[in-house]
Amino acid sequence: MPELPVSEPAVTAELAVTAEPAVTAEPAVTAEPAVTAEPALTAEPAVASAAPSPGPSWPAPLARSPIAPAGPVTVVAGWQVSAVRAASPDLTLTDCTPLAKVALKYSLTGRHAEVCGVRFGRAARDPAGTLVVGSGPGEWLLIGPVGQASALTAGLVQLVGSDARDSGATWVDLTHGRALIRLTGNRSAGVLAKLSAIDLSDDLVPDGAALRTAVAAVATDVIRDDLDGIRSYLLHCERSVGQYLFDVALRAGAEFGIEVDGFRLPGPAPG
Repeated sequence: MPELPVSEPAVTAELAVTAEPAVTAEPAVTAEPAVTAEPALTAEPAVASAAPSPGPSWPAPLARSPIAPAGPVTVVAGWQVSAVRAASPDLTLTDCTPLAKVALKYSLTGRHAEVCGVRFGRAARDPAGTLVVGSGPGEWLLIGPVGQASALTAGLVQLVGSDARDSGATWVDLTHGRALIRLTGNRSAGVLAKLSAIDLSDDLVPDGAALRTAVAAVATDVIRDDLDGIRSYLLHCERSVGQYLFDVALRAGAEFGIEVDGFRLPGPAPG
């Protein structure tokens, strides 16, 4: 029997090749904006040459006593002082620390050694009004107007002689290192009698007398310096105890009606 021809399987047509998607055109590049030209630089105005500025201004120096001033407060000759005025002059206490104070030590021989006619234990004013106090053996204290310590120092050669330095005389300005208090009134001796054991009767401590003693346990120069015939004492002590001595004197004089009277420059009282 003849063999039947075997037909080959039909070749399956290959799948059609899918066309690749069309390439999308890239967007057109947008042109960058034109660069704006920078504005021309304006020349800075010329700086005018100015005078150098003055340095910082400082207030004038103000001196203060160790004793706090009772209000109202004012300034006298560069010192802060109390402006209070006592209602009665019968018994007053005044801080006189602003007065110029110069201490002199001069080794003179003899118990009656004198400077400007003043010996130990006495006090008197020279022709210029300076109070010269013989505060100790070979020691004197000069008390003058406010701000005149330099003038007092310059005049010491005339007071003690041209050979003062050669003979060992020394002096120092104590204005800011000491306190000075004035106690004035007919009852002032009674106030001091409560603070000191010294007999202050006129026979022993007259006007113009000077002594160094303890007042309320404080070493103090006590100077009898009457004002217009009214009994008055100057109390001179170390600065550190000035406030204490002032307060003690106020308490001691309370029973006598003592009042604080502010410091003032010499001259007629304002009317």
